Amino acid sequence: MDLVAALARARSPRRPGPDTPAGPAVRAWPGPPRPIPEAGPADLDLRALLRLSLAARDASGRLRPTPSAGALHPVDTTLLVGTGCPLPPGRYGYDPLRHRVHRLAPAPDGTPPGVTAELSVTARRTASHYGHRAWPLLLLDTGHAAAALLLAARALGAGEPGLRLDGLAEDPLAEVHVPPPGRRGRAPRTGGAPRPRPPADTPAPHELLARRSTPPPLRGTPPPEALRAVLTTAARAGGGDLRWCAAVGAPRPGLVEPDADGTALRRRAAGEARPTLAAWAAGQAWLADAGAVLLAHGCPADADPPHIRRTHLRAGFAVHLADLTARRHGLAARPVGSWQQADLGAALGAAPGRDWIVHGLALGTRHADEENTT
Repeated sequence: MDLVAALARARSPRRPGPDTPAGPAVRAWPGPPRPIPEAGPADLDLRALLRLSLAARDASGRLRPTPSAGALHPVDTTLLVGTGCPLPPGRYGYDPLRHRVHRLAPAPDGTPPGVTAELSVTARRTASHYGHRAWPLLLLDTGHAAAALLLAARALGAGEPGLRLDGLAEDPLAEVHVPPPGRRGRAPRTGGAPRPRPPADTPAPHELLARRSTPPPLRGTPPPEALRAVLTTAARAGGGDLRWCAAVGAPRPGLVEPDADGTALRRRAAGEARPTLAAWAAGQAWLADAGAVLLAHGCPADADPPHIRRTHLRAGFAVHLADLTARRHGLAARPVGSWQQADLGAALGAAPGRDWIVHGLALGTRHADEENTT
């Protein structure tokens, strides 16, 4: 698959064709399904880790703690289990609909303690609705899944995970190593990305299970301090290839971004940007009235495949963490992943093709249910 060409097609104004069958919601893992045993006193609670991050909570498979474009959930998870887990060491396929595992193979030599979640995708699921726009969404979804695993590990008091979001491998696209409690995760295989700073207070399990993308509209401008916190979270987690800003409306419409040390917001540009963002985001008109729209941007038109994978994986990862920060500040939030002709740099007077919108997070102080009662 030519990822450079796929991204160019996804960014073009061409519309996807009619929907096609999405196929099975779970990869057909071989062998019988096995329940995940209860964890011992010193073990990583693998059953709870997956329940808080990837497991479906309804029969359709749509309701999960991690968001996905169109609720199509293309991310597949293989678990490399070492010592310190309730399962015997080995490689397992995870079924998020039944919350079961299928043993695939013995664990290779050198498998670290804990579990390494290897994240890959079944592209057909997302392409069934989004067609040629699917590949950026597949990568963003994988980044969200990695962040969901990280937050679940923190909520359970496991060791701080190690991440591979470098974009160097096509399959698996990303890996998250979660060690048993009291240990530190290592960045699997080909090297890792900088670990995001652990939050001052770790998420509670109920926060992760309650996370849902807020349906539009999302109106009401976030307070500056809340917006600064969301932008700072994203910037710290997003890696060095991305920049972050937010489009805001009245009384001073424009683009704002965190300053160098993340202690304040500064204006990057003046003028109302939200209607243009609505047109760029697959014509989602409600974005024109959103309280604010957080934007990850970068990934130039001539980026090579590792750069494309890395920036989209990191954007999904960072937006997931920013989403939690938004909710902790009382904001409604909804990720926005599909962007066409969204050359932010060119729109601001820079050279074209250098600074494209990669991902977004719509924010508001009021959500649809409140709008309907006022």
